[in-house]
Amino acid sequence: MSSTRYIVVTLLKILVVIALVIILFVAGTMIGYGVIGGGDPRDVFKEEVWTHIMEFLK
Repeated sequence: MSSTRYIVVTLLKILVVIALVIILFVAGTMIGYGVIGGGDPRDVFKEEVWTHIMEFLK
């Protein structure tokens, strides 16, 4: 395998892992807030929710 192909394949693997992490984070927060927390899962994207979470953690 040439070095250029190796670099491209490695970068693609890294990008896939990063994309999966982001997707799973969003899915997890929606499940946690919506199903476990009893709220609307779409509310997890509102700024007020994250402001409240950050104030709670201080």
